[in-house]
Amino acid sequence: QVQLVESGGGLVQAGGSLRLSCAASGRTFSNYIMGWFRQAPGKEREFVAAIGRSGGSTYYADSVKGRFTISRDSAKNTVYLQMNSLKPEDTAVYYCAVTVRGWGLRIVESYDYWGQGTQVTVSS
Repeated sequence: QVQLVESGGGLVQAGGSLRLSCAASGRTFSNYIMGWFRQAPGKEREFVAAIGRSGGSTYYADSVKGRFTISRDSAKNTVYLQMNSLKPEDTAVYYCAVTVRGWGLRIVESYDYWGQGTQVTVSS
């Protein structure tokens, strides 16, 4: 079992920045590929970013590429999502998740454990 706790969400104006954190506990952090997803009201949960076990490989949705950066700190068992140049369409609940699979990283069903989510609201 893996427990994930997100933090760092909030209200920000368009063009602003936020950094989300996701602290993992329960099993060896380095075994997992970590991902961030988001879900806006009335929409399906969608992939945002993922990072490989060593942190050397990163993957982004086209909608956030160049604005968001995913990183991980193995010493702290934490994954981060730095979000810059935020837009109103980034408003959503953001979830972190873990998977041991090395494929299908953009797919919700590939992930085994999820956090409770943190709300990000971007005002125009």
